[in-house]
Amino acid sequence: MTLAVCMQGITKRFPSVVANDNIEFNVEKGEIHGLLGENGAGKSVLMSILYGLYRQDEGDIFIENTLCEMDSPSTAMKHGIGMVHQHFMLVPSLTVLENIILGREKTKNGFILDYGKMHDEVKRFCETYKLNVDLDSKIFQIPVGVQQRVEIL
Repeated sequence: MTLAVCMQGITKRFPSVVANDNIEFNVEKGEIHGLLGENGAGKSVLMSILYGLYRQDEGDIFIENTLCEMDSPSTAMKHGIGMVHQHFMLVPSLTVLENIILGREKTKNGFILDYGKMHDEVKRFCETYKLNVDLDSKIFQIPVGVQQRVEIL
């Protein structure tokens, strides 16, 4: 069976600590995993490597048997990898829609934001996954539970 995610021999060192030492992590399609460990065990670092926030010092990442260089979150997202952070990464003064499309803006003619198209795509996505939120609300105006839904989107 093809693994959706295969992380082999992942090592990540920081100046005073080895956060991950030769870690193997595999996920098959359709599986749900919990990554458990004590505080400081390296769970967030491992997931940050998978999401492209950090680069591993050693090891390889395969997505569906293809070797991938996760050099940025946008690269990870192109491979279907998303991340819900432990602490909100939302911009309180922006709307729900603006937070969701930040960094993934679609344009007309290469430079004009296609706000209508982005709004329609996000609205369909919300309806598909039953994560309905008011796309025009400012983040600071909505309850924490709704902010969590926005993080997931």
